[in-house]
Amino acid sequence: MDAEQLARIQFAITVGFHFFFPSISIGIGAIVLALETFRLRNRHGKAETYDRAAVFWTRFFALTFAVGVATGITMEFQFGTNWAQYSSFVGDIFGAPLAAEGILAFFLESTFLGLLLFGRGRISSRARWFAALMVTVGTLLSAVWILIANSWMQTPAGYEIVDGRARLTDFFAAALNPSTLPRYFHTVSAALTAGAFVVLGVSAWWVLRRRHISVARVTLPLALVIAFLGSGLMFVTGDFSGKQVAATQPAKFAGMQGLYTTTAGAPLIIWSLPKPQDPASDPQGPEIILGRMLSFLAFGNWTAPVQGLEAFPQQDWPPVMLTFLTYHNMVAIGSAMLLVMLFGLWYLSRGSVWRRRTWLRFAVLATPLPIIAIQLGWAAAEIGRQPWIVYGVMRTSSGVSRVVPPEQIAISLGLLVSLYVLLGGLWLYLARKELGHGPAPAPDGTDDELPDEAAAPRPTPRPAGA
Repeated sequence: MDAEQLARIQFAITVGFHFFFPSISIGIGAIVLALETFRLRNRHGKAETYDRAAVFWTRFFALTFAVGVATGITMEFQFGTNWAQYSSFVGDIFGAPLAAEGILAFFLESTFLGLLLFGRGRISSRARWFAALMVTVGTLLSAVWILIANSWMQTPAGYEIVDGRARLTDFFAAALNPSTLPRYFHTVSAALTAGAFVVLGVSAWWVLRRRHISVARVTLPLALVIAFLGSGLMFVTGDFSGKQVAATQPAKFAGMQGLYTTTAGAPLIIWSLPKPQDPASDPQGPEIILGRMLSFLAFGNWTAPVQGLEAFPQQDWPPVMLTFLTYHNMVAIGSAMLLVMLFGLWYLSRGSVWRRRTWLRFAVLATPLPIIAIQLGWAAAEIGRQPWIVYGVMRTSSGVSRVVPPEQIAISLGLLVSLYVLLGGLWLYLARKELGHGPAPAPDGTDDELPDEAAAPRPTPRPAGA
């Protein structure tokens, strides 16, 4: 392999491994804030239970946050090593959001997380709630700056080329480029869903094992509602983002949809075999489609023309099969998530969710689904941008470092993979240990009682000899 291929593989592995952790911590941070809010308000007289739940999930958040920080630093170093030409070209624009993420978001998040972890018993109840709020704000601010930087690569704005380098001319135009807000809201809704699925899966597992029931009784309904709302928002914000891609990145949109020919009233593909890169030599197999639906979803018009890949030079096409598969599998997984949550919400409304052991098992098995969907969504976005590192401005082949030979990239790739295996294994070990230990036990000894069992009258013992 040449230096470009190795650098792309290394960066893909780094980003994929890193983004696993922020996608969980953003959602769990929001759930910790909700638990602290209910604790402060003493909702249903369960302040003590909400407190134990908040303490437990704060510890889990801290573990995930720590690994995310370590992998994020490694990711940013690669811009100066493997992608020096790209960094030189966009440094005037790309460096500011990364610096702001570290100064304005990371320190806010880490400072108040430390306060929650180590100062919990030394600060007031309202100060604890405020610390949880600041942790959540920090996670959301971190996502803002990272997505500003990445979205500028997708839809660059507010710049001019001077002496072969991109120079910032309008900060707000660059920060609020056409894809920033659609991608931010879609990513945050997906991250909220991912965190909620983790809390939901753990709570369902506790119910199945009849452990920590008092905490599960407050975390399972909360996580279920957030997971349902988040799953729905993923489709709403995904539609918003899809319209933006159709308007500003038509070649990428055509690759995602597997559309080769410009079509008025283009159909939406529900299911299909993998799309060939060259349909003339390898014709497409059977598929399930909805007539004219793609034109309506993209432009609000049933007969609007949608540009196919034929409208662009073939050297500007993204890898069609990978773009098509990652996008459609993301949508399929998102649909499965929403279906599982619909059943759960129905059972919750009827008060029978605690007895639905089959659904509880599905909730446990569904825990990684949003994380997989997020990885597929990022893959579709980044693969679909190819062959551009800055869409329409700079090709990926022009951004790789010229002085780093393939052998050195290969060595660092092997070291990074080994490090990530170690970090991933350590996180799994510590997470399993934390989940096995669980929250502190209930002081009234009701941890083994389900809601319907706790409400049921206990039989009166019969006198001896009766």
